[in-house]
Amino acid sequence: MPGNANHDILRPAVFSNFCEITPMVITILGCGTSTGVPMVGCTCPVCSSADPRDKRTRASILVRMAGNKYILVDTSSDLRRQALREKIPHIDAVLFTHAHADHVNGIDDLRGYHLIHKRVIPCFGERETLETITRNFSYVFQGMPQGGYTPLLEPHIITGSFSLFNHTIIPVPLKHGYSHATGYRIGNFAYLSDCSDIPDSSLAKLGGLEILVIDALRYTPHVAHFNIEGALGVVEKLRPHRTVFTHLTHEVLYSDGEKLPKAVEFAYDGMTFTV
Repeated sequence: MPGNANHDILRPAVFSNFCEITPMVITILGCGTSTGVPMVGCTCPVCSSADPRDKRTRASILVRMAGNKYILVDTSSDLRRQALREKIPHIDAVLFTHAHADHVNGIDDLRGYHLIHKRVIPCFGERETLETITRNFSYVFQGMPQGGYTPLLEPHIITGSFSLFNHTIIPVPLKHGYSHATGYRIGNFAYLSDCSDIPDSSLAKLGGLEILVIDALRYTPHVAHFNIEGALGVVEKLRPHRTVFTHLTHEVLYSDGEKLPKAVEFAYDGMTFTV
């Protein structure tokens, strides 16, 4: 990004083929689309539902690794609420899928952690994503002495697999309508949020999954997201042991998950599983 000061703070990620096989605990921090559910001003059956699993904050997950290492995937607009709900003690790294508002705008909520541990947290994403985020939230990365802000995040550009806390992180390029996003595979788990198509080269990275969490926005088609039918088509190709549909709109009632095929289910906020 010539001429932009943010370019100077972007660092390449350190790549490694080393991977230690240890259990991970995955928590769905939020499984909702960009509006959240309930959606403001709406009184539809889902937005009015009494089932707490129909209350969806914006999409994000937390990965807890051995040694009490916590990896956050995206800083959703509801990060503070999610962190308090799940009692997250600290964040050790952040993976960004893309730079859309619902996946990024909670970034300032990381300040609370910094006030306690005083550490600058490494974050990872592909170049365009990090260039956008570092430009839009420059004070998060460069600080703002006149306002009393110190840097919170240290950005690292990913161009391939890299090692993080003794696990190999495999970026999975995705199509997201007319733009793109990055999914992530860690061991036998993959998180593919915000996608409308998966290139063949990315499908090749997704064999043998134990758990797949994938975008399945709603029943009706959408230009930038898999709908439920489209997501089921991906499941048919990959055949993971278990699939969880996320990034859900108010078109999807959680109880309708009973109609999904075996080993496929809807996500809910706070859902946790071990890989």
